[in-house]
Formats: sequence, structure tokens, C-alpha cells
Amino acid sequence: MEITTFIVTGVIGIILLYAIVIYNGLVRLKHGMTKAWSNIDVLLKQRHDELPKLVETCRRYMQYEQQTLDQVMKARAAVSSAGQRRDLGALGTAEGELRLGLGNLFALAEAYPELKANETFRHLQERITGLEESIAHRREFYNESVNINNVRIEQFPDMILASLFKFGAGDLLEFADTEKTDVDVKALFAR
Repeated sequence: MEITTFIVTGVIGIILLYAIVIYNGLVRLKHGMTKAWSNIDVLLKQRHDELPKLVETCRRYMQYEQQTLDQVMKARAAVSSAGQRRDLGALGTAEGELRLGLGNLFALAEAYPELKANETFRHLQERITGLEESIAHRREFYNESVNINNVRIEQFPDMILASLFKFGAGDLLEFADTEKTDVDVKALFAR
């Protein structure tokens, strides 16, 4: 009887230890998704702060391009709103609109040599382009974190603890169809 009790206690201990390892892994994945989202949020905030400076710099030179400037500011507001609500579908769409607006703005800047020569404009353009690249990398990292979490909570035996402790699936940050199609560079320069 003593050996049986020892074996049963050992098996229960191993199962409990394994459950703790699974639980801690799920917690790590959940917080990894939150951290990845926070990294995107920081970059969106930085870009949100930089865009009005760029638009104001452009406005001084581009008196006849108000529609493009308004499009950028409207898209900026939509990105900010979707980010605050954590509405990933709306954020993907708003990001597409903002990228389109920025592409139009930078293409239009080609027609204003004094704007292109302006040091503030060049600095802001480089800064926003760098932020766009960082946001793209962070979105990729976020989606990878979500994917790893979602796979893990569906795998056996992790799914048992995930269900028991209500670990949920994350939403991928999807892109609008306009962001997935090829850019018509010729049309951008024809404006």
C-alpha cells in the first residue's frame, strides 16, 4: 500500500506540475499579445503626433491641395479612434486610407520644389516613413503573437486549461484590400 500511495502521489504531482507549466505558458502568451499591441499603440501615437506637423508644413506651400491634406487628417483621426477602441477591423481599413493619403501627399510634394527642399518637410517625411516601417514590423510581430496564442489554446492538452481559465483567442490585425493590391505609381505622379 505504501508504494501505491507513493506512485499515485508522484503521478498527481507530475500532472499538477505539467498543468502549472501549461498555465504559465498561456499567461506568457496572453501578456505577449498585450505587449505587442502596446508597441503598435506607441508607434501609432508617435505618428499621430507627427502628422499635423507634416500637414501644416505642406499647407504653407500647397494652397491648392486642401483635399489631400484633409484626407490625411481624416484618416489620422480614424486610425486614432480605431486604435483607442481596439477595433482591429476598423484599424486595418483606416491604416489603408492613411497610407493612401500619405502616398498622395508625398507624390504631390514632387510638384512643389520649394517644399521638397524644406528641411522641416524632409525631416518629417523621413520620420513618418520610419514610423510606417516600424508599425509594419510591429503589426507582423503582433499577428505572430496572436497566431501562436490561438494555436496554443486549441491544442490538446492546453485547450483544457485555456477553457477552464477562460484564455481567449486574439484577433489578427487584418489589412484592407487596398493595402494588399499593387500601388499604381504612375497614377500617383499624374496628379
